[in-house]
Amino acid sequence: MEGRRWSDGLHQAVEAKENAKVEAATQTYATITLQNYFRMYKKLAGMTGTAETEAGELWNIYKLDVVVIPTNKPIARVDMDDMVYKTKREKFRAVIDEIEKLIGEGRPVLVGTTSVETSELLSKMLKMKKIPHNVLNAKLHQKEAEIVAQAGEPGRVTIATNMAGRGTDIKLKGDVRERGGLAIIGTERHESRRVDRQLRGRAGRQGDPGSSLFFVSLEDDLMRLFGSERMASIMDKMGLQEGEVIQHSMITKAVERAQKKVEENNFGMRKRLLEYDDVMNNQRTVIYNKRRNALYGDRLSIDISNMFYDTCELLYSDGSDWEEFKMEVIRVFAHEVPLSEREFLSLRRNEAINLLYDQCFNAYKERMQKLCETAWPFIKNIAENTRYINVAFPITDGKKTLNCVVPVKKAYETHGREVQLCIEKGITLAIIDDLWKEHLRQLDDLRQSVQNAAYEQKDPLLIYKFESFKLFEKMLLDINREITSFLSRAQLPLPDESQVREAQRPQAPQKGLKAGRENQFDRAARQQQQAIDSSSQQPQRQMPVHVEKKVGRNDPCPCGSGKKYKNCHGRDAE
Repeated sequence: MEGRRWSDGLHQAVEAKENAKVEAATQTYATITLQNYFRMYKKLAGMTGTAETEAGELWNIYKLDVVVIPTNKPIARVDMDDMVYKTKREKFRAVIDEIEKLIGEGRPVLVGTTSVETSELLSKMLKMKKIPHNVLNAKLHQKEAEIVAQAGEPGRVTIATNMAGRGTDIKLKGDVRERGGLAIIGTERHESRRVDRQLRGRAGRQGDPGSSLFFVSLEDDLMRLFGSERMASIMDKMGLQEGEVIQHSMITKAVERAQKKVEENNFGMRKRLLEYDDVMNNQRTVIYNKRRNALYGDRLSIDISNMFYDTCELLYSDGSDWEEFKMEVIRVFAHEVPLSEREFLSLRRNEAINLLYDQCFNAYKERMQKLCETAWPFIKNIAENTRYINVAFPITDGKKTLNCVVPVKKAYETHGREVQLCIEKGITLAIIDDLWKEHLRQLDDLRQSVQNAAYEQKDPLLIYKFESFKLFEKMLLDINREITSFLSRAQLPLPDESQVREAQRPQAPQKGLKAGRENQFDRAARQQQQAIDSSSQQPQRQMPVHVEKKVGRNDPCPCGSGKKYKNCHGRDAE
């Protein structure tokens, strides 16, 4: 599918195998299950003709009751008991015979199949019998309406997969109503009772006559997994010969019980998936609230103040040693510790944290004020001499640079104070997104690894809850630390004061916007970034080590001498 790629390196492996260009790996930014997505709505409702069998799941997951509404007219369709055969070959032969019989009666026939392969197999068998028919599957979706429109004609045979043609009413034509109406033939029981009911429901609409009949073999997937051994033994005891059939209400009920088992298994899997996602959903709510505050900026100042205090608290707690504490404060806040060693040891914990917080937060506010003053000449110049609506300011902490978009008009009206809010927004959003996507990857890995806890007689879900909470706590601390660290070092990458003086000079208004033109601010940012990149001593990424297959003592030596490895180059290795 266009725009979709496999994860965990699988797509890159296929690209390498097929000698295609290996593209960059994709990473998940957000994930949610359908159940939690639907539960975000304040009101939920739905309507379907086959919800009754899923009433338990709808109540457990969504707390929705299922109410059965009576049909407009009484149902005249006859639902017959299943025809059970030993082998698929016998079953398909019986299906063809039944179709021939119904055509002879002048009734239209709709044959339901569980897969496209089965529909094509039946089509070949009907061609061999020279029976005209239409095939309705996913390959012929353009002709679907035309095929369905003809499905109610006398003697018309339509082969359809369970997914094709739903929601389209099949109108009975001519004297079909008097001859018994539309005949539904199912070639196999589906895993879900709902799908079988949808197939039956294509006949007998609005009081029309009709019939439905399912053909089942003990080699079908559903019967092979559930209950086929017991039925096979019953058939053997009864001495049934090839081609003979069992048709009894007990057999039909046994098939429905098998379907119910599959449905329960599938529901159990969906419920387990939801339980895992519920753990992530709580974390998702916290992160999205933080992100929403940053996006709209309503509570951003309060959040940043709390981040500074929490980081100060963490540094003081971790820094039991004075020298270590002092270095950590410099590393995070780029600021000297406002305490002496004697105060560090003698003051109470809250007093020391408050002193550190006041010093670091005030220093941050002064830095933001200076940054706004530095940006003001550029804002003024752009607002008065250009037609730009937004301008991107590169903000650096000395290691990495982020572009923060500032609305020119608002920044001009507030005399540059809007720049601070946009910088706080941009940095907060960038760091939250970066750490959240990494956290999602860790949760995926954790979910795979906790499955082994079942071997220790432990509940994997419980282990997942404990470990994911630890990871989430660590991520929140990392978010606070990185945001406060970046904001404490934030600066506009200007090489010298001449750039500011250049921006203050009045320039002729621009008649239009020329793509690719570089102003003084962009040039200064580029020069500063090049200086940062060249001066930073980042350790080179370690390349993977290729390990050759180990040569055994008695294997031939790889040098090609014909001697054993232990008698040749492996002599010194022993």
